[in-house]
Amino acid sequence: MAIENNQLLERLEGLVSRYEEVGTLITDPSVIADQRRYVKLTKEYKDLGAIVKKRKDYIQALQTIEDAKEMIAAEEDPEMKEMAREELNEAQERVPQLEEDIKLLLVPADPEDDKNVIMEIRGGTGGDEAALFAGDLFRMYTKYCETKGWRVAVSSFTEGAAGGYKEIIFSVTGEKVYGTLKYESGVHRVQRVPATETQGRVHTSAATVAVLPEAEEFDVEINEGAIKWDTFRSSGAGGQNVNKVESGVRARYMWTNPITGETEEILVECTETRDQPKNKERALARLRTFIYDKEHQKYIDDIASRRKTMVSTGDRSAKIRTYNYPQGRITDHRIGYTIYNLAAFMDGDIQECIDRLIVAENAERLKESAL
Repeated sequence: MAIENNQLLERLEGLVSRYEEVGTLITDPSVIADQRRYVKLTKEYKDLGAIVKKRKDYIQALQTIEDAKEMIAAEEDPEMKEMAREELNEAQERVPQLEEDIKLLLVPADPEDDKNVIMEIRGGTGGDEAALFAGDLFRMYTKYCETKGWRVAVSSFTEGAAGGYKEIIFSVTGEKVYGTLKYESGVHRVQRVPATETQGRVHTSAATVAVLPEAEEFDVEINEGAIKWDTFRSSGAGGQNVNKVESGVRARYMWTNPITGETEEILVECTETRDQPKNKERALARLRTFIYDKEHQKYIDDIASRRKTMVSTGDRSAKIRTYNYPQGRITDHRIGYTIYNLAAFMDGDIQECIDRLIVAENAERLKESAL
């Protein structure tokens, strides 16, 4: 494909000038003073920078094709001709992939992808076995986050009678966390013989996973004076100090839905550290995230209504994956993906499944944008 009259390059022209404009804006003191605008522009500059770099690589590959063709036509020396052919083949192989990368970069990304997350895992149907499975899922995600270099911090949990968790809430901090983990939201179903089962029968139980993008301070407005704070003694690991000091905090906040006008009480607890001010700060971050999630749900519903497969968004009560222990099998129902490495998967080896979900999501986005 020639550089002249190249439609893809024509589409990128305006973005180059915008990249330069934004680069100037983020050094302007008045923009830096407006934190909301500055953060938005900094993200835009980073996103545009990725497109501008791909554009440069693309132009270079197209130029290499033109130069190599000219050399093959004009060159007499067989060795030089062969070298030009090799360069031509390499560049021709690179061009389709570069075009695909550029098209994906041109599709508007989910604005939440760069955010950290707050995750909730709850044991569903299945009693003790569901709580044990919720514990297994928490371990799986913890192991996966370790491989990514992400930090996991538990906010609160309720243990199951036989182990595991009836509910566990934790935050994950790192690079592009929501963009990776958002595919995990939904119902996870397990089929296995519970430890308490004497007949060796396979039982089916489930746990729900919710992945919420963590809200920044300026994403939602909270009247902090209207928050009712309670303190209480934490329980669980932490030595003798834990039960003597009221380090646990509970926040109660009356939130009014901006769409329906209905008011509801939101309750958030944090027992993560022995330091009450730190727990207060983290409880406030969770409160912000829960309100943001409720207000953001309309945006999520809009995307889900446009997409048929709902790879990453939509109904959180939808069954997304089955973990079959007798067969060592995992099936992701959204993309019809089945693998037989359950032990490794439960040990945090979930990247391949996430990669396939990302590919399916990208295919939908490209189709939607008609690129």
